[in-house]
This record gives sequence, C-alpha cells and structure tokens, in this order.
Amino acid sequence: MKKYLVIGNPIEHSLSPKLHNFWISQNNLDATYNKMLLDERNIKEIIVELKKDKISGINVTVPFKKTVIQFMDQLTPVAKETQSVNTIYKKENKIIGGNTDVGGFECALKHINFDARDKKVFILGAGGVVSSIILTLKKMGAKIVLSNRTKEKAENLKKIFSDLEIVDWGKTIDFDVVINATSLGLKQEDKIGIDFGEYKNKLFYDVIYNREKTNFILEGEKLGNKVENGKTMFLYQAQLAFEIWHGIKPKIDKKVFQLLNND
Repeated sequence: MKKYLVIGNPIEHSLSPKLHNFWISQNNLDATYNKMLLDERNIKEIIVELKKDKISGINVTVPFKKTVIQFMDQLTPVAKETQSVNTIYKKENKIIGGNTDVGGFECALKHINFDARDKKVFILGAGGVVSSIILTLKKMGAKIVLSNRTKEKAENLKKIFSDLEIVDWGKTIDFDVVINATSLGLKQEDKIGIDFGEYKNKLFYDVIYNREKTNFILEGEKLGNKVENGKTMFLYQAQLAFEIWHGIKPKIDKKVFQLLNND
C-alpha cells in the first residue's frame, strides 16, 4: 500500500486526508493519505522516508513551503519561480519539489468566471502560498499591491517580483479584489483588524478553506461585497497533486463539494 502525507504546523485543520482518501477510494487505488504535525527539525527525516520509498508523496502546508526547498534534488519551473513547494514526489530517483498552488488558484478564479486582467489586487500576507498567488495574477494581467504585518517578509517577495508594490500593514488602498492570504481566520476569533468600511461591490477572497465564513468573509459580505473562500483553490491544487502522484485526474463535482461542506 502506498502512503501519502500532508505535513504542516498547525495541521489539525487540514481536509486533505478526507479529500484524497475519497478520491483514492473512488479510483480503487491501494493507497492511504494521512496528516502529520511536524517541527522544522523533522522535515529531513520525512524526505529520507520518501527517498527510501516508505512514503510515495507529500503535500506541504503552512509554514514549510519554503523550508522544504533545501531538501529537494530538483524543483519544477513553477516551484523555482515562486520559491514555494506544496507537492513532493520521487522521479528517476530524484526528490522533486512541485507547486500546484499556481494552477489551483488559476482554476479557482476561472471557476467563478473572474477576469483578473487590469484589476487591482490587494494581497494581505506574505506566507508560503502568496508567491503562487502573485505569479498567477501576473500571468493573468493584474496589478498587485501587498501588505504584511512583518514588512521584511513583504520585501523578500519583492526580490522575486520586482514590480510588486508594498504598503504598510493597516493602510487601505483602492482595489478591485482583496485577498486574505494570512493565517488570520484559522481560528474563529481571528480578525484582520483593517477597516474596509468604504469598499463596496468588490471581491473579498479568503485563501482559508476549512471555515465557510471567516470574519474577513463576514465583514466583506456585511459591506455588500462579493465573497469567496479558498475551498475551490484547495480542490484544484489537490486535483493537480493527485494527478502527479497517481496519473489520474479525479473529478471535482457536487459530491466533492458536499464532502468538504460537511465539515
């Protein structure tokens, strides 16, 4: 039986095992998928398990999408460009770091028929998934402004994307879309702490997927804006990872959305 994992810290919120095991069962595969809470010092030994074929594939979530890079033999072009890895696999005896977040986010925007061309997108956060969001939006022709609580992390992203505009945390700008890519929202009491009172008829997009309505989403809704959580992005990035590992593109249909909505 092949073993697959998602690693992160925290990890209890992850719905990846529920989704992947559903697809594994649906496609009659001899495999299992679990989640594992790790400290940074444990990453190397998990990669060794992959090298020894004791594990067949790994998904990576907060906060290890950059940390794992040092343990890879090779990065896919997208992972290299974003300096972010969320899917790891073995190919020709090499450990490959891949990125399905870019494709997942692009598919998610297409799913809601959103055209990003010439739109002004305000991103909150500078964590592991943000470089993937930026690359996707750049490919789609958007203008991007970013704000992060720790400005140094925002400046590090500017080293990768030189045309990125950065504003101080707490400052608001005019935008067409605002994306919460921080971890604020994983807990029910989490609040962004930015005043969006004057913005209406915009899109409020929260990358967090395991809660239907974070406080960020609720605020956007209350102000009369369109809202979207990260569930669709989560599904599409998982679909791409599943295809890399198993050579099968699993279905994203009503059954799958219902499966996640039960949580």
